[in-house]
Amino acid sequence: MGAMAQIVALVDDDRNILTSVSMSLEAEGFEVRTYADGDEAYRGLSQRPVDLAVLDIKMPRMDGMELLSRLRKVSNMPVIFLTSKDDEVDELLGLRMGADDYIKKPFSQRLLIERIRALLRRESLAGNDDEIDPEDSLVRGDLMLDSSRHTCAWKGGLVALTVTEFLLVKALAQRPGHVKSRDQLMDAAYGEHIYVDDRTIDSHIKRIRKKFKAVDDDFSQIETLYGVGYRYKEE
Repeated sequence: MGAMAQIVALVDDDRNILTSVSMSLEAEGFEVRTYADGDEAYRGLSQRPVDLAVLDIKMPRMDGMELLSRLRKVSNMPVIFLTSKDDEVDELLGLRMGADDYIKKPFSQRLLIERIRALLRRESLAGNDDEIDPEDSLVRGDLMLDSSRHTCAWKGGLVALTVTEFLLVKALAQRPGHVKSRDQLMDAAYGEHIYVDDRTIDSHIKRIRKKFKAVDDDFSQIETLYGVGYRYKEE
């Protein structure tokens, strides 16, 4: 018996997008559930969770921002936003709220499928519940990262990170004091063949800092070097 198909929710009020993207995803072996507005999607996803959701930002009855906000209270599943070209503020807000990525309309369906696969692959690796391998653990002073269980702790307090956020913290903490450019961080979080612009990384870093500060208001380990990139402060 083959492995069960991974389930992707597609939420958009454009019927053409629902139809064409669903066909492409199903041809790639995914099971797809479609919703035409945020309210319908929230009710559906609350009752029948999925492995990943692709959300349009601008929808009737409940927009993508509100839907993401509600979903994040009950789920940490990967979320990709679909956004129009003039939605720059919405993009940044969405990433700060916990979206893992965004793609601008009009978009390449091949690119969307690649990003879906990348996020699901990371989620699968992060959700590995085998015995803890010391090689999967990274300790830097008060920071503890466990890749096998996708857990992050600061001064003993758990910090709930998305897959993308976890990979960024790990990339920085592996070499304290060394500056990582935004391009290097993009490669660490998204892979070498997927491009996202600089503001995506900046938004992720802002959200990461906010999560750590919720555990420790004095957290300041991730430093910004303007025009260069970011680094994890040496102890």
